[in-house]
Amino acid sequence: MADAGLFGGTFNPLHNGHLGIVKYVKKTCNLNRIYIYPAATPPHKPSGNLAPARDRMDMVEKSIGGIPGFFASDIELRRQGPSYTIDTIKAFRLSLGPAVRLHLLMGSDAFFDISTWKEKDRIFEDVSIVVMLRGEPPPVSAMASFIDEHISKGYTLGEDQRFVHEMLKPIRICRVPRIDISSTLIRQRISQGKSIAGLVPEAVETIIKTKDLYT
Repeated sequence: MADAGLFGGTFNPLHNGHLGIVKYVKKTCNLNRIYIYPAATPPHKPSGNLAPARDRMDMVEKSIGGIPGFFASDIELRRQGPSYTIDTIKAFRLSLGPAVRLHLLMGSDAFFDISTWKEKDRIFEDVSIVVMLRGEPPPVSAMASFIDEHISKGYTLGEDQRFVHEMLKPIRICRVPRIDISSTLIRQRISQGKSIAGLVPEAVETIIKTKDLYT
């Protein structure tokens, strides 16, 4: 059975931090594939200064083309309205079939906000969660308390940094390298006329310059 990681975000723009972390997670968590998909209309983020969806999709496609095991997906761009994670999971499940185990990759900020997500309980029934912790992560005890209070009682933490449950999919902690790059920083540098070389893949820099984004 194959293991596939689902990595979504606004990618406004996609940068080398995104790619470095997700490559690390793919190797560390023994995932066969990673699907990277930009959100069309993210329900939990303001849409100000959001580059067109097609441009952000081009950034993903051109940045990971040729990297073994990495795939760009427009699965959220083909839907109308806000990009709810549960709908994306259902679409990937329908597309990939039952022989593929799905693992939803997210940062700790998103994880601690997950109790507000649409059909939150279904998410933990359908896919494993990989929580990517970077920098000074919250203590495991804080995660355990949050899981117990907001997700489900009955999770226990094993030695492999994985919370397991008899009825629900596991929640795995993956401590990732700290990479001090953010999309906000890149947009600020562009607006100030500063170079973004080395912060984003060359293909992304070309798209930004060609389309005159974030100026």
